[in-house]
Amino acid sequence: MKVVCGLGNPGSEYQATRHNVGWWLLDELHKQWRFERFRRVGNAQAAEARLEDHDVLLLKPLTYMNRSGSALLSLRNDPAFDVAQQLLILVDDVALPVGRWRIRAQGSAGGHNGLKSIEAVLQTQDYARLRIGVGDQPADMDLADWVLSEFEESDEKIVRDLIPGLVDVVRTWIREGTAAAAAKSVNTG
Repeated sequence: MKVVCGLGNPGSEYQATRHNVGWWLLDELHKQWRFERFRRVGNAQAAEARLEDHDVLLLKPLTYMNRSGSALLSLRNDPAFDVAQQLLILVDDVALPVGRWRIRAQGSAGGHNGLKSIEAVLQTQDYARLRIGVGDQPADMDLADWVLSEFEESDEKIVRDLIPGLVDVVRTWIREGTAAAAAKSVNTG
């Protein structure tokens, strides 16, 4: 089974924030791939389906960002689950300009509290992550305030327009792995 986990914060007040773009993409995957309804599983929402020849689980942690890893504890405890090959995290990234994305098979948390939590729970940095650029915070703004704020209308449009192409990137990751997904040519910005 492939697991695609989108990071975000629960609550309507966070729905349109930069920190929730991982959920935006996860919701689009759910819609386009016509997955079953999300159901509560522990401290996450989950939806399963078969996509081509692959069983896929969409996972949306319902914890706040800095505790996202707790939703993945059962995966770490499953000896049959290969985190390096079967897990993809969808996450915002302030180091990437709005409209850019990057997928890698491993790497550091880069200061992202959601990824730090995942690394602490999984006890590894060897898992795929698709980072979606939300732009760097202004010099006079705290990073937490920046990622918990909503996009300017023009930047939100850029990110929302990027999401459909990222659905194909995730599909490629499921079928062919991280290297093939990284080679997708939809990376604009």
